[in-house]
Amino acid sequence: MIARLDRILGSVTMYLLVIIALAILGVAALVGSLIGQVAYPVPDILLSAAVLLIATLGANRLIGLALRLTPQTASSVITALLLLFIFAPTHDPAGLGTLAIAGVLASATKYLLAVRGRHVFNPAAAAAFIVGVIPPLLGSTFVTWWVGTAFLLPFAALGALAVLFRTRKLWVGLTFVVVATLGWGLSYATHGGGFADGMSFALLQYPTVFFAGFMLSEPLTLPPRRWQQLTEAALVAVLFSLSFSVAGLFSSSPQLALVVGNLFAFFFGQRRGIRLTFVGRTQLTPTSWEFEFAPRHPVRFAPGQYMELTLPHSRTDARGWRRVFSIAAAPGANVRFGIRLPQSPSTFKKALLELQPGARISATSVGGDFVLPRDDSPLLLVAGGIGITPYVSQLQALAGTGRDVALVYVISTPDDLAYARLLATTGCAVTVVSAEKPTKLPKGWVWVPSPRLDGEQLMAAVPDARERHAYLSGSPAMVGSLRRALRRAGVRYVHTDVFVGY
Repeated sequence: MIARLDRILGSVTMYLLVIIALAILGVAALVGSLIGQVAYPVPDILLSAAVLLIATLGANRLIGLALRLTPQTASSVITALLLLFIFAPTHDPAGLGTLAIAGVLASATKYLLAVRGRHVFNPAAAAAFIVGVIPPLLGSTFVTWWVGTAFLLPFAALGALAVLFRTRKLWVGLTFVVVATLGWGLSYATHGGGFADGMSFALLQYPTVFFAGFMLSEPLTLPPRRWQQLTEAALVAVLFSLSFSVAGLFSSSPQLALVVGNLFAFFFGQRRGIRLTFVGRTQLTPTSWEFEFAPRHPVRFAPGQYMELTLPHSRTDARGWRRVFSIAAAPGANVRFGIRLPQSPSTFKKALLELQPGARISATSVGGDFVLPRDDSPLLLVAGGIGITPYVSQLQALAGTGRDVALVYVISTPDDLAYARLLATTGCAVTVVSAEKPTKLPKGWVWVPSPRLDGEQLMAAVPDARERHAYLSGSPAMVGSLRRALRRAGVRYVHTDVFVGY
């Protein structure tokens, strides 16, 4: 079931998934308006959406031209749709002017409220916060978060679940919802109300679920590690459920809570934009290549983490400009990425192949929790195909340490054995699983004849797997199947890295 969801949700870009989820929520709002379940008329919702889209897209395009940057259209559409659910829909010219200003501000914050090219604030939250503290010309009454209703909750929840599942942020979203809901219950109880009434308010009359799925989860404003993300979720949830005022200038609000959380995340993540210069490419196998980039400034990452690359190109397909790849290099060196190229690659991968040495691209973030334990415990690394890339980084970092590492490498054909020469120098025990035996298997490596790897074969190849920290990297189907098998076999520590949508 999980693997099937991964395949379905991974068939579109993250941007397109969010747009679809927000569009469905918008259609539900229109239906709710027609049947009296949403307070705003259909014409007001449609007119407000049009104004926000024009203002946000237009501002983003103009700012991009002024700064000689390629604007990201899908990102602007998402920002406009988020603002639609934050600001009260209207047909009043002054109110529509407020919405237009909010759209322009949201686009501008991506560039003006950035530190050394590093995106800091959620654009929609930043715009709502700024508009809410401009009295009395605009006034905070426009910032209503009207999406928080019982009627819209099922649609917001389904969209939020899809987004959080795809981004592997379900625990982050759940932490926020639980803490915020309990916080509202305590707030009500403290002020003479009922605890249950406060929890009901948080879920049925406030944008708690929408906020968790579409606002807090924005990857560019989250810290890189899961414990940091959970800490931010709890911090934002507490602020989200408190009532306070700061020097009479602004009061507690969802947008203020997220702005504070974004500042918290900034100090944990990469504190500057990532600029990369293309060095060259090396063919690893008939279907995979390694791409090497030199960073303009040192990039902080732990072996096993990923980087999201941005590569604007013409005639972009539905997969978009951005793609996440595991880093196949040890910290301190040029960054490298091992990438599989199928017979009909995406436009993104075609653009990668067309890069010339000296070309410059950018990366939006570094993150991930697929990192090695801090102790010296023995390791079991299982890779499916190009899922070998995070282990290349980890094994290079472990070189010379004498760490007990067993690597099981599953490949489709004998020619798919990427990084064999490098892996042979690490000294780890390697088992190769494939239907046909590779012709040039390094000395000491073991071959298991099988078209796929199941739990029984894995435990036979590494009998002491129960005493190891296990790592699984590859397709959703392979990772899901082996994870269940290792759990049933009594392996306590199982870490996974799923390659979705490639």
